[in-house]
Amino acid sequence: MWLKPEEVLLKNALKLWVTERSNDFFLLQRRRGHGEPTGRITGLLVGALDTVLDSNARVTPFRILLQVPGSQISWVIASGELNHQVSTFLLAVFTAIEEVNKHWDWLVHNLLHSLSVFENKEDVASFVKGKVKGLIAEEVRSRQAAQEDDPEKFREALLKFELHFGLPSSEKLVTYYSCCCWKGRVPRQGFLYLSINHVAFYSFLLGKEVKFVIPWAEVTRLERVSTGLMTEAIRVSTRLRQREFSMFLNLEEAFLVIGQLADISVRRLLDSEGLELDRVLQQPTRITKRILEEQALREYVLALFRLPRGERLHEVVSCSVWTPHARCHTAGTLYTTDSYLCFSSRDEGNCILLIPLSEVLSIEKAESTSPLPNPIIVSIRTKKAFQLIELQDRDELVERLNSRLRALQWKWSMFRSRKGSRSTEEIEEQVLRNTVNSEALMTAFHQNQPGTNGNKNMEQVKERLWEDHFSEFGRGVHMFRTEKIQRLIAMGIPESLRGELWMTLSDASSDLESHQGYYISMVQQSMGHNNLATEEIERDLHRSLPDHPAFQNPTGIAALRRVLTAYAHRNPKIGYCQSMNILASVLLLYAKEEEAFWLLVAVCERMLPNYFNRRVIGAQVDQSVFEELISERLPELAEHVPDLSALSSVSLSWFLTLFLSVLPFHSAVCVVDCFFFHGIKAIFQLGLAVLDANAAHLSASTDDGQALMILTSFLDQVGNEESSCPPSSPPAAEETSSSDTDIPAVRHTNITDLINDSYEKFGDLTVQQIERLRCRHRVQVLQAHEDMIKENAVRTEMSLNDLSHSFMERQYRLDRPQFKSLYGLLVPWPGGSDQSTDTVANRTFTLMDQDCDNLVSFREFASWLDTLYCEELNEKVRLLYRLHIPPALTESEDDPSLMKSPLLSTNRPLCVNLPSGDEVKDYQEQLKQMLQDLAKEKEKDVEKPLPPMNQWEFIQFCKTLYSMFHGDPDENDLFQAIAKVTSLVLQIGEVGHRGHSLGSEAASQKQVTPGDAGVDASRGDGSSVAEKEWTVSYAQILASLLTEQVLVNFFEKPVDLSAKIAAAKEKQYHQRAGLLTMQQRTR
Repeated sequence: MWLKPEEVLLKNALKLWVTERSNDFFLLQRRRGHGEPTGRITGLLVGALDTVLDSNARVTPFRILLQVPGSQISWVIASGELNHQVSTFLLAVFTAIEEVNKHWDWLVHNLLHSLSVFENKEDVASFVKGKVKGLIAEEVRSRQAAQEDDPEKFREALLKFELHFGLPSSEKLVTYYSCCCWKGRVPRQGFLYLSINHVAFYSFLLGKEVKFVIPWAEVTRLERVSTGLMTEAIRVSTRLRQREFSMFLNLEEAFLVIGQLADISVRRLLDSEGLELDRVLQQPTRITKRILEEQALREYVLALFRLPRGERLHEVVSCSVWTPHARCHTAGTLYTTDSYLCFSSRDEGNCILLIPLSEVLSIEKAESTSPLPNPIIVSIRTKKAFQLIELQDRDELVERLNSRLRALQWKWSMFRSRKGSRSTEEIEEQVLRNTVNSEALMTAFHQNQPGTNGNKNMEQVKERLWEDHFSEFGRGVHMFRTEKIQRLIAMGIPESLRGELWMTLSDASSDLESHQGYYISMVQQSMGHNNLATEEIERDLHRSLPDHPAFQNPTGIAALRRVLTAYAHRNPKIGYCQSMNILASVLLLYAKEEEAFWLLVAVCERMLPNYFNRRVIGAQVDQSVFEELISERLPELAEHVPDLSALSSVSLSWFLTLFLSVLPFHSAVCVVDCFFFHGIKAIFQLGLAVLDANAAHLSASTDDGQALMILTSFLDQVGNEESSCPPSSPPAAEETSSSDTDIPAVRHTNITDLINDSYEKFGDLTVQQIERLRCRHRVQVLQAHEDMIKENAVRTEMSLNDLSHSFMERQYRLDRPQFKSLYGLLVPWPGGSDQSTDTVANRTFTLMDQDCDNLVSFREFASWLDTLYCEELNEKVRLLYRLHIPPALTESEDDPSLMKSPLLSTNRPLCVNLPSGDEVKDYQEQLKQMLQDLAKEKEKDVEKPLPPMNQWEFIQFCKTLYSMFHGDPDENDLFQAIAKVTSLVLQIGEVGHRGHSLGSEAASQKQVTPGDAGVDASRGDGSSVAEKEWTVSYAQILASLLTEQVLVNFFEKPVDLSAKIAAAKEKQYHQRAGLLTMQQRTR
């Protein structure tokens, strides 16, 4: 057992210990004299010394030491068992060796590689001692039957949990584990706390505290990983980061509990429909570790025996059942639920027995003898009895079973009495019952195939084999299900027995017997209803096995319609889902109509839960599980195909239709036979076998399309041994496959061989493994759905925003008078005279009216307000600068029609009309012209450097600034500051003008014509200003303004837009009220 680390100064004082194993950090030592075959004098002396000592001081025969390189101090961290009986000494030593070797192996695999990352030997010692203390707490806790049975320990952990993380008091702690969290390459020893809504970690080691909390709702993936430093760890991934935990005392248990809590929390928070939780799990405050263990066991039992989802698990008892075919008792476990007795042998699948309580007549105790201890006898209605022995607490078990049996029998009697009193509805039900098919469709519509005589002979052979099996193993729901029946099913069930065996293996026969008349009532209630499900059913009716004669006839179509609409009426949560029509049509071929309905119920609600809904969550979860199974069971294929999502995506139709949509019909029906016997495990095994058979070709495939063609061509050629000739593809397909060198040659495979191959290679896959994988991958699938929903919501919101913006742009547009009115109300600075305000408003409207339609859009108006109220100083000055250069500022501001029209749009016709005398350009020249126009359009969106400002424009700019400062509290300081800036800018412009004018006046006069003197012409094509002009740039003006702090404060002073809008509304109200008053007076 682990010990609290104790210092040992001399590791081998007086040669009392012998080192058995050692490495750089640990020593495994044996006490001299213990376990030695010959009695040496030293060993005898040590043994005598240990015997003489008081029992409290005796030394255990084995110990493990922690040794730090370069240090003389060691720590005892573990010891073996001490046996006090000399007569059993060797056995006791052997037991001690087993225990200490287990501890040694754990240290080597989990700690040894991690210690190399520490540079300081004190850190090594502190880390190991902290880890061992955590293991001691874990070991003490694991000895107890349940965590809550030790309230003191759990209360102490709860107090630490509340102290460290400060979560709400309603946050219930479920369990906690000692482990390490990896921060880079350094492990941090601490405790992992698992609550109903969070996973939290706390560590305080080497003076450093590490703690964090992860909500389960943010967990997107759970994995078991192995790296160089960590032999095995649990990785918890969120959308932002990953956390890795290792060095658990029981990693399997911790991983299972983490997966369960994540699954429950995500299903409760993210999935409001489709995935129903057990009633206990819907109340988070009742969740405990014991509840989680019971829930995991219940899910396993429901999946193993394919029981209804509402069944509750009551007793789990070890026992042995008398198996007549083996002439012995088979050891296993008895599971009792509300309506069933279920037995499974110790090796899952070797022997399974299912006894519905509706078939049971009595449960009695028999006389207990030494060969048959504590037996009970279960008698059923078919005059058969089952004997169970070695039952603990037999009396209490029999009493509880008889109590449930009496309640069920009373319920049955009440049902029969109510059924007998319904005389008024019997006539209507009888008329409807006459329309329901009483025989399977295959009896009336049998496909004619070549080699009919050979098929009949094979059918007769199969029937005889099954009759022999019935005589030996029983017939009906309660027959023994062993490996022999597995071999018979792999051969294919004979058509005459297929419907019966499907009902037996799925236990749909119990539902049919306990719900007499239910299907007829569902058909009656669903008649005349018209909804989305019925519309989809009508659309898919003629797509269901269209090549089969049964569904080329109104009889088959009507039966399929009744079954699908009745089920949609029974279960509106599922309603109707595509692929249900294919499954129901196959069921109708081999079972009576009412039996087909109950088979569909069994498949949709028990055998494939959560498959047939709008989001097909169950199928996507199994796809994700299948992807992991590929990487585990087919590692060579996974190595050559790094992205397995394509292969798992191909498998969606395999799971949804049970291979009915991808295999030839008679081969696919054999797969359905296996499905009713093994459940979803058969589909996983067969899918792996298909990929394994094509692994070489899939590894060599270059893309997903080629991989899909490989699998499709393979599945098309999977035949049945009953066929006289192998299946063949159409001639066109053969020509394509032969001409395409990338697709391998078609090879024929027998479905029986493929099924047997799947059993042989992947038969060790268990239902328990699948259920655990489902629990973990459900978290990943639900989170992916949540991300998809959020992305769709964002796209929808963006689309609505775009629509609203375009609508507002079309609906809310301002002409020049409206804009000038709003400008005077909303401009942030006080402003001067009405004339100056009106002038600047005109220039602003001209600048914003880029398309020259004398209208300003709502977006342009909002952008202008954003610049004035929210942007920085440089953007505000930039806007003022643009208001004082063309096109905003013109020599004739009263005539805005003089503004130039925008550049040519790309919405021009393809053929350009040229002046007379020229021919139309050819296509290439037209294309070049369009590309040039497109480039010009793009140039509009690129922010170009602002052109320089001439002296007249700068004077207008200064006038605007003077008018803006009128009425401001700092008016005098602003006027002085702007005077200094104006003087400075004029000097800068004068210096530049003199530099350009030296030695170039004559040349300048020759280049400039009288028509070029206009300001607009100088900038019409974007060229620079003539050299003779006085100019300053935007950067020079901005730099000059920044020299005066009072100006900077003026432009950076925050202004409340909402207050400005409120004042504008009030002002408009008073103006309109005054107008109305004047109008009334004039009347």
